[in-house]
Amino acid sequence: MVQVDVTVTFKGKSYLTNVLTNWDTSTEEILQLAFEQVQKQWEK
Repeated sequence: MVQVDVTVTFKGKSYLTNVLTNWDTSTEEILQLAFEQVQKQWEK
């Protein structure tokens, strides 16, 4: 497992989030996971 720090733009603002993933995960999948994490925080 590896921790990746990702900056995501959501609703006009930038958010830094961490994604825990495997070494072989694609960049696109990591970005999608990061976006979903930020989106879930806004739903609360």
